[in-house]
Amino acid sequence: MRRPAAASPPASTTCPSNVRSRARSAQPGNIPTALMAEYYQQRASAGLIITEATQISPEAQGYSWTPGMHTPDQVAGWSLVTAAVHRAGGKIISQLWHVGRMSHPSFHPDGRPLAPSAIPFEAQVWIVDENGQGQMVDCPLPREMTEQDIQTVINEYRQAAINAIKAGFDGIEVHGGNGYLVDQFLRRTSNHRTDQYGGPLSNRIRFAQELLTAISDAIGVQHTGIRLAPFITQRGMDDPEAVDAILALAEWCSEKGIAFIHLAEADWDDAPTIPDGFRKALRAAFNGSLIVAGNYTIEKAETYLHAGWVDLVAFGRPFIANPDLPARIASDLPLAIVSDPSTLFGGAEAGYTDYPRYDVAAATQQ
Repeated sequence: MRRPAAASPPASTTCPSNVRSRARSAQPGNIPTALMAEYYQQRASAGLIITEATQISPEAQGYSWTPGMHTPDQVAGWSLVTAAVHRAGGKIISQLWHVGRMSHPSFHPDGRPLAPSAIPFEAQVWIVDENGQGQMVDCPLPREMTEQDIQTVINEYRQAAINAIKAGFDGIEVHGGNGYLVDQFLRRTSNHRTDQYGGPLSNRIRFAQELLTAISDAIGVQHTGIRLAPFITQRGMDDPEAVDAILALAEWCSEKGIAFIHLAEADWDDAPTIPDGFRKALRAAFNGSLIVAGNYTIEKAETYLHAGWVDLVAFGRPFIANPDLPARIASDLPLAIVSDPSTLFGGAEAGYTDYPRYDVAAATQQ
């Protein structure tokens, strides 16, 4: 949903979609497919789609069967997706991803994922075994990144952004939240470095600043955004200084001209409430577009839009079973629910592209 202009009614059916990872890429190669193009096209009425997280390199991967943005075949596959969404009248942004320590030994030559610091932590990732069965497994102790590693990853982000534009995307979003690599640099709980990328707040935001600079210099600030998650504490990320770091980064993004910040809010039942004071501080710090996502109701979305705290409210989970979600919201139609949770990750059409649009005629006859 979009913030209305002054004195206009809250009747917009623009309903941005933050598509959750569905692990449907073709193997081997983590290549987007025609089936994925169909899935995204079905949801193009969102107006704006932010894709599932997409790894920038082989070492950036943390979950099985997630798509990449670092090979010609992957770029060609994503071109199918962007063309399908554009034909249906939508816009689409690529969410670029490096998981950092949230990974598995199978994705790394030495069995150790990269991270700001080599710190033990508790978290799991979804991995498919040799029998094709997916399961949640523990993450290993990561390897601390050298400064050369950091520069390599920044260059990989830059190239992935160039690849995304080549594939037809309307922009990119750096996934800087949820305990992944950028988030790991921002927080003292995961960043114990003593060089220019650790310690004081100004150092902990440096990695994000440098990769956003590299990306925006390559594709333009108007096509560049970042996702942040200040109040998510899972995966060893509970840092009382996280909010300060994120507000400082937001102020820098405003000065840089970064197009948008996408706030990932915790969406579990006992999640912490985001204080109104933070929302006001974020709006004061950042003059670009603010997008929020995380278990929003229509009523809550309209309240925050009219308060001026956000510009767009994105919906993720409801779009899984409701490809026509904006139409259902606009006409106050019932929402479908996920019929089989086992189809959420991996598989084919079932539980992916076979959810129907609402049939008004059939409902009327009942």
